This record gives sequence, structure tokens and C-alpha cells, in this order.
Amino acid sequence: MQQEEDLFTHQDTLANLHENLPLTEKLRFLHQVIRQDFPFIDRLAIALFDEKTEMLKTYTHSTEGNDSPVTTYDAPLSSAPSLYAIIEHRRPRLVQDLNIFSQGTHEHTQRVAAKGYKSSYTMPLYQSGTFIGFLFFNSLQEHPFAPKTLRQIDIYGHLIALMVINELTAIRTLLAAVRAARNMTHYRDLETGSHIDRTAHYARLIARELSPSYKISDEQIEHIFLFSPMHDVGKIGIPDNILRKPSKLDSAEFDVMKTHSAKGREIIDSVLEDFSLGTFGHANILRNIAEFHHEAADGSGYPKGLKGEEIPIEARISAVADVFDALTSRRSYKAPWSNEDAFNMLRKMSNSKLDRDCVEALINNAEKIREIQQRFIDNDLI
Repeated sequence: MQQEEDLFTHQDTLANLHENLPLTEKLRFLHQVIRQDFPFIDRLAIALFDEKTEMLKTYTHSTEGNDSPVTTYDAPLSSAPSLYAIIEHRRPRLVQDLNIFSQGTHEHTQRVAAKGYKSSYTMPLYQSGTFIGFLFFNSLQEHPFAPKTLRQIDIYGHLIALMVINELTAIRTLLAAVRAARNMTHYRDLETGSHIDRTAHYARLIARELSPSYKISDEQIEHIFLFSPMHDVGKIGIPDNILRKPSKLDSAEFDVMKTHSAKGREIIDSVLEDFSLGTFGHANILRNIAEFHHEAADGSGYPKGLKGEEIPIEARISAVADVFDALTSRRSYKAPWSNEDAFNMLRKMSNSKLDRDCVEALINNAEKIREIQQRFIDNDLI
């Protein structure tokens, strides 16, 4: 007869997926499990599709250190016809010998080949029928994918797809709730949708430029991109007579205005709790952006007077992105500054108000800044 102690002898192989871990760590854990059955699978990677810009962008991968061939990278999906064909066929793509792409000029293809990968299996990812990205299984061997193997790999692929969808759904729920909180008062944000888009893309530019030196992962970059526009959510708690005052605030009014950072953190914490998202892996990125985007490099900012590296990097990035767009945008009280004039002002503010590395990271991408400005033009300027 089976004893009670024998009822619990089996350890769930995938139990770690229940833990509060970032998607990248879960993917690396799952890769280790997969390799127990399929040791020839040397890399898992996920790329997401940005429907608004029609760009494919790296998101996360399972390889440690600098071994991944493609990171902090994006490209128009239209520039990768072999990947676009996957969507057209709505079926995965099996390449048993990547040498068939040896003459390919696409940067993604060249990077993968340079790292020695010989074969790949690529699954399209869908959420409720909408294409959201790709999952790549890469191998250093040629012809390793047998039909029986693929049937089992498909199961893992759909498990990973569900993990990705769960992550993206949590992000969208969080963003929607924060936006709703911002808009549920009579106050309407004077910032345009284009300002929000530009600020998000500037933040991503900065984060990508800093990625090697600050070890910012693609997953973190994506969350900085998504959460930067939410930095001023706390302003819904500021009275209109202060928030919309056309003239300069007096010291008492400015003290009230400064409370929006702490209010923003409170709102976000409340949303996270109400929607049971408190364990969401990168919630602290949103918290830090809302609470600390007015901290200053020299310690003169608020709410806590943090300085230098005490300020979370995502808050430093968001601050530079927001200040630059404010300078280069038209306001009722000023004409837009030229990019060069704005760059000069950012340099003057470096090491006092703004982080120098973040400023230089933005300025180093002048051409991409112009592309963002051309793509996201304020409606009143069209």
C-alpha cells in the first residue's frame, strides 16, 4: 500500500516558472530543461513586433553574457523577407542549414552566422490571432531537427509563447490602469500623444546606447521604453490652480507641485496592488521613473535629494528624454528649440541636473532623433 510520504516524491520539473522572476531568467531556466532532452539547442531568443512602427526588435534570449549574436537591435520587418514569409504562411520555418542564407546581406543573418549557428527553427507568436513576434530555436549543428523532435519542441514553443503573452498582458494592464488613473479627473493632460511617443523612443535610444556599459538588457530597455511616458502620472493629484497656472509658481505652490513624484509612486503602488501585479518582474522600473525622474545629478532634486548613481538609471534616462522633448516642442509660451540648441542646453545641465552619460547617449543619436521627430509630429503642426 502506498505510504503518504510516497505521495510527494516527484519534483515538478518546471516549478521555477511559478516564481517571481523576470522573463529572461525563466527563459534561461526553460532552456536548461529543454537541453536535457535536446542538447543541440544552443539558444532561445524572442523578438517582438512593434505594430506602430512595423519594426522587429530584440527582446530577450537565453544565452549568458555576450554570447548572443543579436541584442539591442531593431529593423523593419519588411527588410527581412525570409521572416516575413513566416507570417504570410502562418507556419513555423525550419532551416536545417543556415548556409542557404550565406549570401544574405541582412545584419541579423550576418550576426547569427558569425556566431557559428548552423540551423534554426522559428515560430511566429500570436496573441488572439494578432502577430506579436518570433521565437527562435538556434543550433550550432546542421540538420538536428527531426520530425519527432519538432513535435516536442512545438510544445515548449507554445509554453514560451504563453509566458511572453502573460508578460505583455501584465504590462498592458498596468499601462492601461495607470493611464486611466491619470485621466479619471477633470484634468486633461496637456501633453500630446506625439510627445508621449517621442519621449518613449528617446528613452529607448538612450537605454540602447548605454546598454553595454550599464548592462541594460533588451527586456529592461523595452520596459524603460513603455514606462517612461508615465513619469508624470502623479500630476493628477495636483490642483488645477497650480498645475495650469500660466505664470511662475511661488515657493509654496512649487512645494505642492513637487509632491507629484511621491503621488505618482502611490498611484502606481495602488494600481499594482488592485490588479494583483505586485509580483510583476519589472514593476520597479515604473515605480522608479515616476518617483525619481526629478532627482538631480548634484543632489538638488526631489523628492529624496538623491545624486549621481543613487538615482536609478531608468529615472535618469527618462529625465533626459522628457527635458529634450520639452525643449524641442512647441508650447503656448514658447517656440520649439532647434535640436542643436537643445543639445547645448542638455550639455549645460549635465552633471548638475541631468546625467552626463544619458545626455551624451541621446546626442550621439542625432539622425535617429530626427527620424523620431518626423514620424511623431504634433497634430497642430501638420
